[in-house]
Amino acid sequence: MNRKVRPIDNVYLLLAFGVMALLYYSSSMGYEDQNVQPLLHQWLEGEPLSGLFERIEFMYAGSEVSVAARGYIGFIEFFIRKGAHFVSYFLLGLFWFLGLRNRMAQPWLTFLVALLLSVGYASFDELRQAFHPKRTALMEDVMLDTAGALVGVVIALLARPKGRRRQKLRFRS
Repeated sequence: MNRKVRPIDNVYLLLAFGVMALLYYSSSMGYEDQNVQPLLHQWLEGEPLSGLFERIEFMYAGSEVSVAARGYIGFIEFFIRKGAHFVSYFLLGLFWFLGLRNRMAQPWLTFLVALLLSVGYASFDELRQAFHPKRTALMEDVMLDTAGALVGVVIALLARPKGRRRQKLRFRS
C-alpha cells in the first residue's frame, strides 16, 4: 500500500536532481580546473602524519597510490577526490530513497529503484568522462560510487521515522 506523499518527499527528489546536476557540472571540468593541491600545500605545510601515510601503498585502477608515487599532496588529494565520489553518491542514493519511499508499495522495491538510479547515473557519468579530453573514465570509480549509493540507501532504509517505529511497538489489549 502506498503511503501519503508529503511535500518533503518532493524536496528529497529535488535534492537528488541537485546532486546529479552538481556531479554533471563537476565531471564536465578538467582535472586542472578542480586542482586543490595549491590549497593543500598551504593547509598541510610541514606534511603532518607523513610518517603514517608513507606506510600506505595500494593499487587503484592500475596505478600505485602511495606517497612515494604521488607525493604527499597528491596522495592526500587522491583521498579527497575518492571521498567526494563516495559522499556524492551516498547523498544521491539517500535522497532517491527518501524521495521515493512514500511513492512505492514495498521498501525493497524503493531500495532497488534508488540503487539502480544511482548506479545508472554513476555509469552514465563515467561514460561521459570517457569522451572528455581531460578526464578519465574508470570502472573503479563506478564501483566506489555504487558503494556510496548502497550505504546511503541502506541507511535510509534502516532509519525509519520515529512515528512509524512507535506505531509498530504499540500493543492492543
